[in-house]
Amino acid sequence: MLGRRGFLASLAAGAIAPRLSWADAGAPAILGAAREPDGSYALFGIGADGSDRFRVALPARGHAGAAHPTAPEAVAFARSPGTFAVVLNCVTGEVIARLTAPQGRHFYGHGTFIANGDILCTSENDYTTGQGRIGMWSRRENWRRIAEIATHGVGPHEIKSMADDILVAANGGYRSDPARPGEKLDVDRMQPNLSYVSPDGQLLDQVELEPALRQNSIRHISFGRDGLVAFGMQWQGDPADGVPLLGLHRRGQAAILDAMPIHEAIAMQGYVGSVAFDATRKSVAISSPRGGRVQIFDDQGTHLHSILREDVCGIAPADHGFFLSDGLGGLILADSSLRPLAKHDRRAWDHHLVPVPI
Repeated sequence: MLGRRGFLASLAAGAIAPRLSWADAGAPAILGAAREPDGSYALFGIGADGSDRFRVALPARGHAGAAHPTAPEAVAFARSPGTFAVVLNCVTGEVIARLTAPQGRHFYGHGTFIANGDILCTSENDYTTGQGRIGMWSRRENWRRIAEIATHGVGPHEIKSMADDILVAANGGYRSDPARPGEKLDVDRMQPNLSYVSPDGQLLDQVELEPALRQNSIRHISFGRDGLVAFGMQWQGDPADGVPLLGLHRRGQAAILDAMPIHEAIAMQGYVGSVAFDATRKSVAISSPRGGRVQIFDDQGTHLHSILREDVCGIAPADHGFFLSDGLGGLILADSSLRPLAKHDRRAWDHHLVPVPI
C-alpha cells in the first residue's frame, strides 16, 4: 500500500514538466493497437483525420493502453490474461521500460496514471486467491513497482482515475488464470462490482448489481460530467435474455441501468467491448463486435439510436461525436452521419481506442 506521505511526495515530484509533449509525436487524437497484415503487432498514434501519426512495434498482441497526461509516452498492455506491458516513447519509438507482472499475477490489459503522471496504476489478478489488485509503478524511479492496493473485488478489468486521483475499478466478478487462457472461472459464483478506491487503498463507494444480474460482468468505464461514471457489461448468461448492458452511476447515488429496446439488447449478444462518452459528455456509446453495432444513449440512460458496423469495437470521443474502429481496418467518425476516415486493408484494430490528453 502506498502511504499518504509517499503519495504526496510522488505528487509533488510529478509536477515537474516533461521536455517533450504529444505535439512532438504528431499530435495524435487517439491511440490504438492493431495486428498488421504480416501478423506483427503495433501501437499506432492516430490523428483526428484518421491518419497514422506514429507506429511503435509491440512484442505480441496488445489490448488497451494508457497515455501519459503530458509526456508523449504510452503504456501498451498485453491482451488479458497477459503478463507484460511496455512503456513506449512515442516520438522515437524506443521501448523505455518493460513491465512484468509479479509472480502469481497477471495484467488485465488496462491501466491509468495518477500523481500528475508520476505513478502508473495497473489492474491485476492474484490468481491464487482471485482477488483484484492495483499495482503502482513509479515513472521517476525507472518504472519501479512501489506499492499495490486492493480493488475490493474479483477480476478487475478496466481502471480509470478521476478527480483527486480516486481510482474507479470495474471488477468483472469472475476469475482467470494465464494457464487457462480464454476460460472464465467461477462464473456460477460471480460478484461483479464497481469500486471507488483512494490512492492509499480505502474503499470509498461500491456499486453491486441486483442478484438477478450477478452474471453481468462489469468490464469497462468512462467518465461523464459531474462525477458521472458509465460502465459497460458482459452478460455471462443466455445472450437472448436481453439484459441491460450499460450502467450510469454517481458516488452516493443508486446506479441507473439502460432502457435499451429489447430487440437491440438481444442483438448485442450480451457483450459490450468498449464504452465512451463523447466530447460534450452528454452522450455515451457502447459497442458490440459480436453484434456488429454501437448503441448511443444520453447521460440519463435513454436510448437514442443504433449504428450498424461489422466487428466494431473501439470507441473514443471526437470533437463531434465518436471515433469508431473495427477489426477489418476501418476508422470511422460517427456524428450526425457515418464518415469513413481511413481504411487499412488487413489491419485488425484491437478492442480499444485510447484518447490522448490535449
